[in-house]
Amino acid sequence: MTSTQQRAALQRQIWAIANDVRGAVDGWDFKQYVLGTLFYRFISENFADYMTGGDESVDYAAMDNGDKNIAAVKDDAIRTKGYFIYPSQMFANVVASANTNESLNTDLANIFKDIEASANGYPSERDIKGLFADFDTTSNRLGNTVKDKNARLADVLKGVAGLDFGTFDESHIDLFGDAYEFLISNYAANAGKSGGEFFTPQQVSKLIAQLAMHKQTSINKIYDPACGSGSLLLQAKRHFDEHIIEDGFFGQELNHTTYNLARMNMFLHNVNYDKFNIQLGDTLAEPHFGDDKPFDAIVSNPPYSVKWKGMDDPTLINDDRFAPAGVLAPKSKADFAFVLHALSYLSAKGRAAIVCFPGIFYRGGAEQKIRQYLVDNNYVESVISLAPNLFYGTSIAVNILVLSKHKTDTTTQFIDASGLLKKEANNNVLLDRHIEQIMQVFDSKANVDHFAQSVPLEKVAANDYNLSVSSYIDAKDTRDVVNIAQLNADLKTTVARIDQLRAEIDAIVAEIEGEELGV
Repeated sequence: MTSTQQRAALQRQIWAIANDVRGAVDGWDFKQYVLGTLFYRFISENFADYMTGGDESVDYAAMDNGDKNIAAVKDDAIRTKGYFIYPSQMFANVVASANTNESLNTDLANIFKDIEASANGYPSERDIKGLFADFDTTSNRLGNTVKDKNARLADVLKGVAGLDFGTFDESHIDLFGDAYEFLISNYAANAGKSGGEFFTPQQVSKLIAQLAMHKQTSINKIYDPACGSGSLLLQAKRHFDEHIIEDGFFGQELNHTTYNLARMNMFLHNVNYDKFNIQLGDTLAEPHFGDDKPFDAIVSNPPYSVKWKGMDDPTLINDDRFAPAGVLAPKSKADFAFVLHALSYLSAKGRAAIVCFPGIFYRGGAEQKIRQYLVDNNYVESVISLAPNLFYGTSIAVNILVLSKHKTDTTTQFIDASGLLKKEANNNVLLDRHIEQIMQVFDSKANVDHFAQSVPLEKVAANDYNLSVSSYIDAKDTRDVVNIAQLNADLKTTVARIDQLRAEIDAIVAEIEGEELGV
């Protein structure tokens, strides 16, 4: 099955599940049940594979008295995998009896609690705790009666069980990412209210990962200060050799639900608990990983123009992240606070690629002073404008800011990629060939009319440190070229022809009138 076929099959199955529970669970809330069930299936199958050593002739879920006999190896399993699942708790067994199990909702709740509790006291406890917190099997959103709840849970379980892509490792697509993206695209109105506008489409994530890791043969670790569901971090894993990222994946997320999704996503991509560190909290107010920096690669799509403490907290001006710029980002627009945070966590050999709202590149005040700090210290490698309507929930044409601490010249590259898109029903899409075009010119730093220009620091400074791409790249004139001389000649010919026709018409009219008068 090709990736296109797998993706289409996944979408059909999710939509079929959605139809089964329609009217009971709000579309956007419904995502928790689909994604949570996908995760439950994955960790069950992944754990069974570990327990059997990959021997397909051994069925871990069907082991007789398995729960009692397996307990002896529980400690080693948790230290390796980070969690433990007894045979009776396996996804396959729960699905098999889902239609007839009158206590399905409470049984599931207890299984999820047991899986999380299995990590208590182990190094993986922080990474496992609360993973299923948003999968509320007793919620009235599933129905008013236990029978209704169980019926809808059974529908979701059976639907996910029906996904036939072999093992998760053999899948040609990103099951979790594709499922999440499909749900957002179909519930865009609600998604926009719930953070969907900050979900980074997979193709944009791919571009950002390539920019951040360009020409780095190895990096110590990769970091996203506003990691969402972890898609940006995992694009780095998907598109580069696994061993290039030596010490793992780091991220912080403010939204609790999305924080859980990010941790699930790591497990779904076979990133073991000891190779990722996702923390919950406000990156600007309570940053984690100060002891883990610097990072060789930073990727981020922070929320656009959100409010933060700014000057309301006088101590922030002395914060190591913001002090070098000498000014704080405006209270109503935290964009540059995220940029400065990322810069302070970046290593001397690394790059940061950050999705930015375009307004920060031309507004005055504090934002202009921060741009001056970035330009004067030669940190801005590239500013790339993307096409509009690439993100769910917003039609804004965003920019990507690429920061570097190892530039070999004092120019800033501007790339106008706003014309690189494929139009689809709901959103524009960035294709692989578009990414290749951007990466080629990013690598070469070549000047290309109407597409890319490398501008000396002095010219940027003279332009009030404006970093808008349109200020340095002339838009291509798509109007038809008019040859005035030829147009005048054509008009002269046309006028002469009109005069001739008029004379002929006048002659015909005169002849007719003469006949009527008997002349």
